[in-house]
Amino acid sequence: MPIRLNLLAESQAAEEQRRKDPVKRAIWAAALLIAIVLAWASSLQLKAIVSNSALGSVAAEMNTCTNEYKQVVEMQKKTGDMTQKLTALQALSTNRFLNGTLLNALQQTTVENVQFVHLRLNQTYQIAEETKAKTNGSSVVPGSPAKVTEKLVLTLDGNDSSPNPGEQVARMKDTITSYSYFQEKLDNTNPVLWKNSSSPQISPDTGKAIVTFTLECRYTEKTR
Repeated sequence: MPIRLNLLAESQAAEEQRRKDPVKRAIWAAALLIAIVLAWASSLQLKAIVSNSALGSVAAEMNTCTNEYKQVVEMQKKTGDMTQKLTALQALSTNRFLNGTLLNALQQTTVENVQFVHLRLNQTYQIAEETKAKTNGSSVVPGSPAKVTEKLVLTLDGNDSSPNPGEQVARMKDTITSYSYFQEKLDNTNPVLWKNSSSPQISPDTGKAIVTFTLECRYTEKTR
């Protein structure tokens, strides 16, 4: 039987021993792990860059929306102010007191032997200051324009020259009270007051006995 000798057996054994060295395997494993960690870190960095870009776009869009919202709120405030002023002007133009209408109404409320000799219209105004519109959170609280409360008192001085002077004063008062213009304009409580009347006296103009009297008409207060 032939005998085979492997002269490289010792070298091969040494090489095999080097390949099976645990330190070398650990180095390869560590290198592979490091490569995986670096790849994972790179992916996270890429995701962070993409997310920051998206965040920047969203922030820019939010800033745009915020600016537009502020503009809308400001426009709402200005629109509210303009609407209130237009409403006030409309009320002033349609509800202002007309002396001509009053005089015409008095011409329609005559009583025989009763004559008005003096008319006095006292107009007083109470002013309420303007309040500005303001923003309360996400809503606009409208302000209110300056307002004026008008108070009118009509005083009528007259004389009664009827056969029995003074008896027509009550009728004159009732005639004014029942006339449509005064029913609409005067206050509901005691619209016409009989303030005073004199004793019978002789008129220097006619030489007849007369009684002078005063009626007071209070108009309903108007706020404009």
